[in-house]
Amino acid sequence: MASNGKVVVITGATSGIGRAAAVQFAERGWHVVLGARRQLALEQAALECRAAGGSADIVQTDVRREEDVLNLARVALEHTGEVDVWVNNAGVTAFGSLEEIPLDEHRRVLDTNVFGAIHGARAVLPAFRRQRRGVLINVGSVLSRIGQPFVPSYVVSKFAVRGLTEALRAELAHEPDIHVCSLLPYAVDTEHFESGANHVGRDAHAMAPMLSPEHVARALVQLAYHPARERHVPRVAVLGLALHAAFPRAVERVLADALGKWHFGEQQEPARSGNLFEPERRGGEARGQRPALVSTARLLAYAAPRLLTVQLELMLRALLPRHGDSAAPPPGLEPPPRQRKRVAAIMAGNGA
Repeated sequence: MASNGKVVVITGATSGIGRAAAVQFAERGWHVVLGARRQLALEQAALECRAAGGSADIVQTDVRREEDVLNLARVALEHTGEVDVWVNNAGVTAFGSLEEIPLDEHRRVLDTNVFGAIHGARAVLPAFRRQRRGVLINVGSVLSRIGQPFVPSYVVSKFAVRGLTEALRAELAHEPDIHVCSLLPYAVDTEHFESGANHVGRDAHAMAPMLSPEHVARALVQLAYHPARERHVPRVAVLGLALHAAFPRAVERVLADALGKWHFGEQQEPARSGNLFEPERRGGEARGQRPALVSTARLLAYAAPRLLTVQLELMLRALLPRHGDSAAPPPGLEPPPRQRKRVAAIMAGNGA
């Protein structure tokens, strides 16, 4: 395929969404500039891009170091003098509770996921301002909108990246042709679950429905051509967020229960820092090696009745005196009439 003259920069380009997106851009004739820590994996990804019909440059890049990211931008600008799209995709994670995960590992997650994105934005925005156009795509997560146990610093980092996106949109409000987009995927089949730090003691797996990186990459490439403020993948994820907005405590309970059952397998895994400090593997692949432990159908069959049960329990607790406390609520603190009617209706419908 002949080159279309466009240049895209992708960080975290050696595996997962970044690698899949690089190939899809190359299939459309883009010049792809790949940044990541693993030299061999960069070379492999570049070969895939060239085989797909595009051209590629590679730059060994640790996004925690701003000088590395500035060098990545410099190499990209050497091709045509312009950058059309920049994708902040590099990310790492640590599995465990807030207390279990060592503080230096929390910091490493934030350094990579948050400051890596800040470094990328600082590197490319001067070019976008000169050009008076450009698309910056920050790869977040559904966890940019909702919390989740077992990955506290990852959740913090993804909320922060979404905040960065919002701040940049406001900063660029008078630049109508410079777009800042959030890509918010659900769980993706990548090596993320194999290479992350782990202090749970068991092997981590994605939750169903697990998306392919190629599926998410298609949405990312679409943003390059048709920028949007936010893109959820799959789009139906917004329904889950709406459910959380309506019944936050119940959804959080069910989420914690489901993750406790199916987020980790039976294989014992010693505490490890994974790829937080140094890459564990020389090569890379778009997809991971750990399938989900539960099907989508089984997860929904578990979650739907469980959600109803937990919500009913929470509503009853709000209405009824706690054990050993027969005193009525102080005046003005009684549950609202609408809530009392809702509980009565639910109880009637369940034969209570």
